[in-house]
Amino acid sequence: MSNFKIIPVLDILNSICVHAIKGERSQYSPLKSYMFGSSDPHTIIETLHNKYEFNEFYIADLDAIMKNHPNSETIVNLIQEFDVRIMLDSGISTNEDIITISQFGIENIIIGLETLENLGVIKSALNILGNNNIILSIDMYLEKVITQINEFKLKTISEIVNILWDLGVSKIILLDLFRVGQKVGGITSLYLKLRNEFNGEIYIGGGIKDLLDIQICYDNQFSGVLIGTALYDGTINIQKLRNLIYKYNTSTRNI
Repeated sequence: MSNFKIIPVLDILNSICVHAIKGERSQYSPLKSYMFGSSDPHTIIETLHNKYEFNEFYIADLDAIMKNHPNSETIVNLIQEFDVRIMLDSGISTNEDIITISQFGIENIIIGLETLENLGVIKSALNILGNNNIILSIDMYLEKVITQINEFKLKTISEIVNILWDLGVSKIILLDLFRVGQKVGGITSLYLKLRNEFNGEIYIGGGIKDLLDIQICYDNQFSGVLIGTALYDGTINIQKLRNLIYKYNTSTRNI
């Protein structure tokens, strides 16, 4: 049994939250929203947590992913101050990265195929952190996997997901960078196919347009959605979203 999760996204670049569009990181600009008058991560988490009662967030530390100075201290401080849960993508690529991130006490560590060097890192992460604390991000662009792993370059996404399951991965994110920041809406046939093939938790990242998209994800037994643009620009009404979250949190289902 599992509750469906609706998780706000924070992309942090140069220590501020930015509006991500299609993975084109050189074009990212400071996040602006009617909800808060700042792009400071602290202010945004404070508003979303204290005013709108969000307790879990997805954070992409783009500085770490791009091998700049990571925002690790800021992120740990946010967790400690607000008692929130974080799904953190900090650009893990090596075993050394796993050892470093294990010291932060973060429950949900994201390992992205975009930055991962080899399958051995996944095995190390599972051994060190346990499969409950690992989420594999299936990074794509127009449904083509983005990866440095030679064994994956000629594989279909279905084949890759099956390999990950056999390794012990039980949680994945389907993240198509082309869909990020664009509110394209809908659930692709690929995502529905993977939902039928993978027995673990699957989260959808990128492209969420409205409450109907969220409901479709729920109805099709996905574990949750990551939302950014449609939440921050007001396309998704925050009170209606809160009502939907309450509805999901007071019901249970089999997945």
